[in-house]
Amino acid sequence: MGSVGKIKGFSSSLSSSAVHQLLFIFIFFCPLRSQVSSLRLARIQRHLDRINKPPVLTIQSPDGDIIDCVHRRKQPALDHPLLKNHKIQRVPPEMPKAMRMVKTDAVKDNTNNSSGGGRGVRQTWHQDGRRCPKGTVPIRRSTVHDVLRAKSLYDFGKKKSRYTTPAAEKAGRRPEAPDVVSGNGHEHAIAYTTGSGEVYGAKATINVWDPSIEVVNEFSLSQIWVLSGSFDGSDLNSIEAGWQVSPELYGDSTPRLFTYWTSDAYQATGCYNLLCSGFVQTTNEIAIGGAISPISSFGGNQYDITILIWKDPNLGNWWMGFGENTLVGYWPTEIFSHLADRATMVEWGGEIVNSRANDRHTSTQMGSGHFSEEGFTKASYFRNLEIVDSDNSLGSAHDIATLAENTNCYNIKSSYNNEWGTHFYYGGPGKSPQCP
Repeated sequence: MGSVGKIKGFSSSLSSSAVHQLLFIFIFFCPLRSQVSSLRLARIQRHLDRINKPPVLTIQSPDGDIIDCVHRRKQPALDHPLLKNHKIQRVPPEMPKAMRMVKTDAVKDNTNNSSGGGRGVRQTWHQDGRRCPKGTVPIRRSTVHDVLRAKSLYDFGKKKSRYTTPAAEKAGRRPEAPDVVSGNGHEHAIAYTTGSGEVYGAKATINVWDPSIEVVNEFSLSQIWVLSGSFDGSDLNSIEAGWQVSPELYGDSTPRLFTYWTSDAYQATGCYNLLCSGFVQTTNEIAIGGAISPISSFGGNQYDITILIWKDPNLGNWWMGFGENTLVGYWPTEIFSHLADRATMVEWGGEIVNSRANDRHTSTQMGSGHFSEEGFTKASYFRNLEIVDSDNSLGSAHDIATLAENTNCYNIKSSYNNEWGTHFYYGGPGKSPQCP
């Protein structure tokens, strides 16, 4: 009604002919605007029809998610042009040989009732006791609203391309340091390998929080990166997994298990979770993109997840393990170039997006939202950092360095002990008196 009133008031000072011309333009272009919207919605629906496969069973999660149980051979992965003749690996991969750790009562005290490798941590859609049948994989259904929150249909489910910024150079980035997504306002607090450059996997245990996100298109995540290729070109291969809070991607502020991959430095290949073809899921127990619960509390119980990514020494596929004994699925070797051979670097840590709304640093939190020096039950941690070597054996990641572009906003502090091996605390609150 308000807009109609303005048109009337404005038209009183115009000639009758001019008013008729304005009305003609208004009537003519409104259907066109509606038509454009309809075309966009039709394109979105066609895309959703490709990635939302017909389910054998559908489960309504208490948090509003719809989990489709899709036949394993009908999952999105097999739509990839390089996987047309791919046979899903049915024989379990050869697990990395674990190093022997001395377990003491101090482990229980130190973790303060944490999940200790995924125990006690579940996905929200499991709460009513329902599971997907054997032979199917659980896939979180994507909706029109999910796509509309993205900048465009092309951007839906994708990270931005990497490039180095002057801010990263001022942060003292050394030539051998990892060029994580430093552009587009991305900030990090990470540890990374500085060893031989021959890596066949990585493992870590990460406690889970629900950091606050200031702007809908910002996110906060904690993950492992397994990398190969050049950081200054377009051939970087990356496999990633961890937990994230992303209102734009999921429509809420709940921490969720996620994966990502790319074979061309985030330009055209890869995506989050199962939002494009590539990752082959094998488990019927874990939904990638599904919410995680319970979560850690400040000064209270700590709950964590264990992520293992490693290259099957027999078939060459890159597998993902969740907890101590759940095989989630794998990234086929065919979709990579450099990672078809091995990885050259691993990174562990946190990442946020700082969009500088209102021309200031974001208040989006990393990890728990507290700095590393606050320590256990207050700061976020990665513990028991391990590397898989060429003999398919796990060993503690001793040769690591740390990096944080903006230590006034987010920082990191690494250490080592017999219980947690190589570990670090990290995170921060974002905008604060010391982070303007």
